[in-house]
Amino acid sequence: MVGYGEAGHGVTGQGAVGHDAAGHDAAGYDEELWTLAQGVEAAVREVGAGLAAGRPTEPAPERTAEEAMARFAELDGPAAAELRDRLGALRPRAGWVPEELDGSVPAEGEWWVCDATDGAVQYLLGQPHWAVTATLVRDGAAVLAVVHAPELFGAGRTYRAVLGGGAQLDGRPIAPLERELAATVAATSQPPLVAADPVAVRRAGESLSAMVGAVLAVRNLGPTALQVAQVGSGHLALFWQYGQDAGNLLPGALIASEAGAAVTDAAGAAWTAASDSFLVAAPGLHADAVGVLRAVG
Repeated sequence: MVGYGEAGHGVTGQGAVGHDAAGHDAAGYDEELWTLAQGVEAAVREVGAGLAAGRPTEPAPERTAEEAMARFAELDGPAAAELRDRLGALRPRAGWVPEELDGSVPAEGEWWVCDATDGAVQYLLGQPHWAVTATLVRDGAAVLAVVHAPELFGAGRTYRAVLGGGAQLDGRPIAPLERELAATVAATSQPPLVAADPVAVRRAGESLSAMVGAVLAVRNLGPTALQVAQVGSGHLALFWQYGQDAGNLLPGALIASEAGAAVTDAAGAAWTAASDSFLVAAPGLHADAVGVLRAVG
């Protein structure tokens, strides 16, 4: 399985590659993937447009979790099916990973890992902080990712990246921004099934207590994939999380890494889809963030 290295400019493990100063594969990235990425972006945008058109402007009236999930399935199910059909036509040989809440991904082969409505809670509440994500995973590592937020900043924002080819936001290259830790806005979240993982729950609480005293502010701005990608573009300084959540972390991790951010686990070791913690930060902030999280048992 491929893992992300501490420097954020390379990948460790099987299939390791090196990057030049601009974050590109020194041996030449796969141009076929960039061509594919354009088709994936078009597919994701189409699905996002349909969901945006059907999104309620007022909070959903459902009172129970079961009612809310049923309402969400009515909207998300057709969108997920459309996304699967569109991506299947673009890459017929790639398999499809169901949107399972445990976030696991196959360790071998080529697979699509997608979420038609990443940020379902915000979507149902009539808020703009949700996204459509599509990630092509090869042997457990992301090689292509698109994260499209149809309603962010009104017109929407789209991140995309391919392994060894850099990252873009709305077609422009991106890079993280360096700030002092005390002047940064950090973000965090939790995996969907975190309540069943008492260790991750404890670490989430301990880490929040540690981080709020070290940074300007801590926020949770909705979709995990989008927040991780935003570290790559400088809209956030760092993001951390405890618990396994590969399906949500993989797209943003590729985008942030290709942008030049440091992507590791919370201890600073290489991150893989099987890791039980995650940290992404601007390179100059990474060591300080790891130092803060050392307070977590």
